[in-house]
Amino acid sequence: MSINELKLPAEATDNRVLMHSCCAPCAGDLMERMKESGIALTILFYNPNIHPKKEYEIRKNENIRFAEKMEIPFIDLDYDVQNWFARAKGLENAPERGERCTKCFDMRFERTALYAAENNFKIITSSLGISRWKDMDQINDCGIRAAKNYAGISYWTFNWRKEGGAARMYEIAKREEFYKQEYCGCIFSLRDTNNWRKSKGREEIKIGEEFYAEKIGVSEGEEL
Repeated sequence: MSINELKLPAEATDNRVLMHSCCAPCAGDLMERMKESGIALTILFYNPNIHPKKEYEIRKNENIRFAEKMEIPFIDLDYDVQNWFARAKGLENAPERGERCTKCFDMRFERTALYAAENNFKIITSSLGISRWKDMDQINDCGIRAAKNYAGISYWTFNWRKEGGAARMYEIAKREEFYKQEYCGCIFSLRDTNNWRKSKGREEIKIGEEFYAEKIGVSEGEEL
């Protein structure tokens, strides 16, 4: 599929971008668009929020699989889940897009910005904002705040949903037969999604069972 060429922010001093990736389905369109635009992309995977560990490993390995196919460098950072639980303490019942999500984004972007500073990246961004289930302003605010901790680093606030990005996300997920994610990732979103499913008379989520194919879609109330 032909796409419009991406233009890096004016403050970019080279064509290198460090992208925090939450998963292969959300990152797929960004990876393809940046590659086709001649951007030297590196993926950073730091998502200690994902629960349980089995789900974390599946999401990470799907992202590695696609990165290897695209010949894009992949940085795998620590699954320091106890640090994440410490950040989320007291916010166990906060709603989606609420304060718990802000703390979660802050933690992941702070680590991304630190890696950027240590490895001479000037532009960072994230695949999180492409999902319609997320608040893009909330994500961008967290990214900008993390980047400000280091001189010369900027968070790229590009709207990845525009120009068909959100639709391509699903197309690529089906084409590559990615693992079909059915909740945001953390233990609390798993709980809340299962509660929603039970209220609709549906079975609870079964970790590690469904992958995208032409016959599989995403239903209302489910996640990518």
